[in-house]
Amino acid sequence: MARGLVTLAPLAAVGPLGLTGCAGLLQREPVRVDLVGIEPLPGQGLELRLALQLRVINPNDSALGFDGISVALDVRGKPFAHGVSNERGSVPRFGEALITVPVSVSALTLVRQAMGVASGSGDRQTLDYVLKGRLAGTAIGGVGFESRGEVALPAGVLSR
Repeated sequence: MARGLVTLAPLAAVGPLGLTGCAGLLQREPVRVDLVGIEPLPGQGLELRLALQLRVINPNDSALGFDGISVALDVRGKPFAHGVSNERGSVPRFGEALITVPVSVSALTLVRQAMGVASGSGDRQTLDYVLKGRLAGTAIGGVGFESRGEVALPAGVLSR
């Protein structure tokens, strides 16, 4: 038993150095993901379907490959839509790519948001949002993102 511990001792000493080296290699600036468009999709039953168009900006010196994306969209501080896509591709080094992700909005959520907008003041077709998500399948296991802004809703979304 002591013999096994002696054999592992050099690995235990080198292991943290190896992890430090990997961390240095993986230092990347965060990707930026902006919501640049929303298009209505055919829905079923009591749900609204939308296609979110996202611009992924890679500020790093190496390409960012991805194999899937998940998103959650909050509007006016409340959960609004969520969705996934198995789209795969690559964002070039110091480049950008457009990704379309279909999302679902429940009828209840839509009614709540419509009532909130109707009772609120200001522009009723432009709403504050927070977009959170993850690009999956990257070399480092996945890249999370979060962005904030204002979005103009497609005509007729809140009147459905």
